[in-house]
Amino acid sequence: MHAMTESNDSARWEAIQAVVDRVTSWQDGATEGTVADELSKGFGEAGVEVSADDVTRLADAIESRHGAVSAEEVLSS
Repeated sequence: MHAMTESNDSARWEAIQAVVDRVTSWQDGATEGTVADELSKGFGEAGVEVSADDVTRLADAIESRHGAVSAEEVLSS
């Protein structure tokens, strides 16, 4: 992760979480590839860079939890 100021970091997490929440809300029954693709697309639209590994970790969490996913929790573990 790039060094950022605290406010920029907070805004980045909010943007990431907003995309995760949006994808989580409709993902039931979607394939992992679709979830990962939609996450990547959403992050691009939000203007935040998220590594392919992190997109995969988030997609896996969304698929396995079938509920609210904390992006910061998933990516910090």
